[in-house]
Formats: sequence, C-alpha cells, structure tokens
Amino acid sequence: MGMVFMVFLPYNIFFHYSFLILMSFSFQEKLHQILEKYNHLAQCLASPSLSPQERAKQGKEYTDLSDVAQMIKRLQKHTQEVADLHNLMEDPETKGEMHTFVHQEYRQIKQGIADLEREIKIALLPKDKADTKNAMIEIRPGTGGDEAALFAQELFYMYQRYCEIRKWRFDVDSFLPTDLGGVREASATIKGHHVFSVLKFESGVHRVQRVPSTETSGRIHTSTATVAVLPEAQEIDVKIEDKDLRIDVFRSSGPGGQSVNTTDSAVRITHVPTGLVVQQQDEKSQHKNKAKALKILRSRLYEQERRQYDQTRSMDRKHQIGTGDRSERIRTYNFPQGRVTDHRTHQTLHQIHDVLQGHLDPFLHTLVAEDEARRLLAWESS
Repeated sequence: MGMVFMVFLPYNIFFHYSFLILMSFSFQEKLHQILEKYNHLAQCLASPSLSPQERAKQGKEYTDLSDVAQMIKRLQKHTQEVADLHNLMEDPETKGEMHTFVHQEYRQIKQGIADLEREIKIALLPKDKADTKNAMIEIRPGTGGDEAALFAQELFYMYQRYCEIRKWRFDVDSFLPTDLGGVREASATIKGHHVFSVLKFESGVHRVQRVPSTETSGRIHTSTATVAVLPEAQEIDVKIEDKDLRIDVFRSSGPGGQSVNTTDSAVRITHVPTGLVVQQQDEKSQHKNKAKALKILRSRLYEQERRQYDQTRSMDRKHQIGTGDRSERIRTYNFPQGRVTDHRTHQTLHQIHDVLQGHLDPFLHTLVAEDEARRLLAWESS
C-alpha cells in the first residue's frame, strides 16, 4: 500500500498531515488507478496500429477520464506544495514575517486540497447514465380548469426561455391549445450539453396561486400543472417491435373540435405490452406525426425501464409527475406575494417574473448541489 501513497507524498511525511489521513486508503488507490488508466489510454491512442473502432472506444474513455485526471494531477501538485511548506515551517531559519507568510500559504493550499478532494469525489460518484442525454419535457394542466391550462402554457414558455438563456435547442413536439389561450398538453425535445442532468429536477407538480382574470371578487385561486422530464431515448436504448404496436389514424381537430385537417393525418400509437398511449396531430403529414409519436413513446419506455432498474427512485411515470392534486407540489408560484418557493430545498425567491422569464438557475443550482451532497454522504458512509 505504501507505493500508492508515493503518488501524493513520501510515506514518511504522509502521517504528519491529519487532513490527509481522512483520505481513505481505498480512495488513494482509486486515484492511483485512474491516473494509470488515463496514461495507458494516452499511450494506446498514440499507436498507429489501433483500429478505428478501438480508437473511437478508447478515445471516449480517455475524454471521460480527462477532467478527473487533471484534478488528480492538481491534487498531486498541491499536496507536494503542502509538504514543502511544512518542511519550511519546521526549518529553524524560517522566522518572523517569513514564517507567517509560509503558514498562510500552507493553510490556503491545505483548504484547496480539501475542496479539490471533494470535487474529485463528486466526479467519481456513480452517474445516472441518462444524465448526458437530451431531454423531452411534457406539461399538462392539473387541478384548476382553465386557470391550470393557462399556467401550463406559462410553464412551457418559461422552459423555452430558459433554454434560450442556456443556448439549448428547444424543438416543440406538440402544442394543443385551449379556447382561452391555455394549453391542454405541450411537449418539446431539448438538446444541449447534459440537458437531462439539469432538467430532471423539474419533474413534478407546480402550483400557482393568483387571482384569475375572470375572478370578479378578487379571490385567490390555486391551480396546478404537471411537468414530466424524460431522457430522450435512441433506438439503441429501446427496441420497439412492430408487433407490439397498435397504430390508429384519425382526423386532426383544434380547440373546441374545430376542424384543422381534412385528411386522416393524426396518429395514435398504443404500446400493447405496457398500455402506453401516445397521440400526435401537430403536423399535417401522417408520416411526421407517426415519427414524433414513436420518439415520445421510445422515451417514455426508456424512462419506465430506468425507474424499474433504479429502485431508489419512483417506479413509474405517474409517481414522477404526481396526480396534479393541489396538495402535491415541488414548487409554488405565488403572484400576490411575488414569490416562488421550491418545497424540496425550502428556497424562496421574490422574483416571480424573472423566474417565469426563464431565470431558473438559482433553483436548479441548489437542487444539483443538494443532490451531489446527498449522494456524496451516502458514498462516504457506505
């Protein structure tokens, strides 16, 4: 085991530093193995005899390890600096202002090592394999009638604006409006860097409290909308057999049953084994509606499989988005008080209009940080 410590400190110096004792032997060895793997991959990729398939595979591994490998190298550097500073402080020749300066440097770098160690541990936490995927977002009115439909539309636009801020691509898959300007159902595909890892925290029931424009007595109403965020699945993720599908075509209709199309272009696909049903009618082409419906179905099936595999999270999609009842909520948007409260982190912002304009990062950063802290604590205590 002594050879592992040589990566960071000479063995005889190691035990002078109580903060490094907290770094477990297994963790030290894990870092050593990562660097060995990283360096080995670098050598392999430099070989001209590597096949294109192997080069692609090992290139991905190398890229995946790059960030944490660089952090480990910085940890090595800082640890050696701390060792050198400790020796300098122990030197009788280091006195007065020099000793004070060295001691300050020692404490600062020592704290940096603690922070860097935590970053590395977070980077090494088991990953949700869906985190790197694009996402599909589905929004529906919950309790509250027309007011819920209006709120659902506002949420849809809120996420669209958030994607604009993040420079993510927001492609509308379906948008079924109501007569009063709300939405019966809306969905979109969002593409960008690690989209699902961020937006997955938005799944659940969102609650709004305000006085509707149709309310003459000024009474505050409470309504809800459900948001479901699913990882976008590819064909390699979910194999759908034609024999498992029942496909029905029918004529599209707009709000209030108003005719939109004179041909049978709308498509309803039922996945017989699971009973999942997807309906698409936004496009004038039956072929395009079918392609969109299959994409949504594939993502719903993939999400279902994910949640069955991961027993620590909800077992089905219904549990993810809730029933839409007023008592279930992850976030409340209170217009009279101008505040938005996230009930999972107990974080409140008195900037409701900024939030609805897509400024969601204060909430999402907190949710990501709390999730990392929770998983880190479970990992360290296991």
